Amino acid sequence: MAEVREMTIPLRAAWSVPRTRRANRAMAQIKKHVSQHMKKTDDEEIWIDESVNHVIWARGMQNPPRKIRVQVTREEGFPLEVKLLED
Repeated sequence: MAEVREMTIPLRAAWSVPRTRRANRAMAQIKKHVSQHMKKTDDEEIWIDESVNHVIWARGMQNPPRKIRVQVTREEGFPLEVKLLED
């Protein structure tokens, strides 16, 4: 049985680094947030969908979004999947 959670991830920490590293920091914040809230174990990995990457980088490296809504799925034997929430 898969565990599915919807979450809004704040990316405010991405704005505390130099402008040229903001999108990279936003991607790191997504991984950190998912790890904490899904109680990731050491043997699990996190897979981020390409659509999430496109949303973060859509306005360039210097201007990522302030928050993003994602859907996280945990399934036995697979990595944690982070996908963009479709409204």
